[in-house]
Amino acid sequence: MKTRITQLLGIERPILQGGMAWVAEHHLAAAVSNAGGLGIIGAASMPWELVREEIRKCKALTDRPFGVNVMLLNPNAENVARVVVEEGVQVVTTGAGNPAKFMGLWKEAGVRVIPVVASVAMAKLMERAGADAVVAEGMESGGHIGSTTTFALVPQVVDAVKIPVIAAGGIADGRGLAAARMLGAEAVQMGTIFVAAKESIVHENYKEKIIKAKDVDSAVTGTSTGHPVRCIRNKMTREYLKLEKEGADFMELEKLTLGSLRAAVIDGDVVNGTLMAGQIAGLISKEMTCREIVEGVTAQAEELLGLKGE
Repeated sequence: MKTRITQLLGIERPILQGGMAWVAEHHLAAAVSNAGGLGIIGAASMPWELVREEIRKCKALTDRPFGVNVMLLNPNAENVARVVVEEGVQVVTTGAGNPAKFMGLWKEAGVRVIPVVASVAMAKLMERAGADAVVAEGMESGGHIGSTTTFALVPQVVDAVKIPVIAAGGIADGRGLAAARMLGAEAVQMGTIFVAAKESIVHENYKEKIIKAKDVDSAVTGTSTGHPVRCIRNKMTREYLKLEKEGADFMELEKLTLGSLRAAVIDGDVVNGTLMAGQIAGLISKEMTCREIVEGVTAQAEELLGLKGE
């Protein structure tokens, strides 16, 4: 399945792995890239020295292209942006802000820049800033979300920009990839299914929560603060939503979730931890390797789109 994205990024299959904080480290990124997709290291709030280390470890595991997700709100973002160039990373995805101030640095080094957007306005802004493509992410996704669904957002972004569009949010099988292609997207980005992958360092308790999840098992916290986050329901989400309903201020809510993502990913705390996952978790029924995921999703999509044998 050749698209402008596979050509732009030098990958075999039009699948990107989300740059998830604490989850998307070198083992997972390398496994996705080795399977023919694009693995991504999630820099999140990582110190820039650790980002450099992660990049080098990933290079030791794969000779294929991989990317780094730069969270622009990270106080270390400028150093991370430079590390990406110094280490020869070929692709950057960005979130939580406008990457315009780093665009010159990245473009000069030949880095492909792909911002994650949740609106048509932001997609247009990113195209004007020089982005090579955009990820149009719907509110079905796990973690920080926008307010428009994938099915509504993707075709509107496709119509609004000339650069390639990657669909994200609520995609975990070949039907999702085929649907995204029909909406005009040229690749998909998936997160939740890779959280539960065999190569993922995520604690087994967290993986099990995703595998056992039903369609109604996610909740959105943080709506009152303007920073909505989708995660699997547990004691923490119930307490958070109760506090929001009672009008708790931002600091009180922040206190409840401080360190909770790490607690879920590393320690397996599925009671008080933040279990970021999309609504598609109900479709994920078993732990698979990244190769099984990437190849299975592509094969199913090709069959549905009548591309078998091409």
